[in-house]
Amino acid sequence: MNALTYDAVNIGDELPSLQLPPVNRTTLALFAGASGDHNPIHIDTDFARKAGMPDVFAQGMLGMAWLGRLITQWAPQSQLRRFDVRFQGITHLGHAVQCSGRVVEKLEHNGERCVRVEVLSANQYGQTRIAGEALVALR
Repeated sequence: MNALTYDAVNIGDELPSLQLPPVNRTTLALFAGASGDHNPIHIDTDFARKAGMPDVFAQGMLGMAWLGRLITQWAPQSQLRRFDVRFQGITHLGHAVQCSGRVVEKLEHNGERCVRVEVLSANQYGQTRIAGEALVALR
């Protein structure tokens, strides 16, 4: 990972995108085990259908984790000062999610030079699943 500097980053710069494979049941089960989120709506087809869903679907925090990966592949986690998202749609089985981000502001925050980055995840149909922003401190 190249060391980013405040002076080298410009408003409008895009983060390298993160393209993920289609969501499958294995991914959901592995995330359930890793996160402790064993809500049956994410892993039990019968339960999901009884709840009115066509099938199981991805945990919202899995989608947020992918956006976190996007950010931390661009800048070290130790430089992340804030990370907020809004869940805007369900990520269903078979959705191939792409995460993207761009620098929208340069500012000083608590004595540190920082950039505000807007982040977004969308499925292969261009439908936004999660939108948010992060504040990243840069040297």
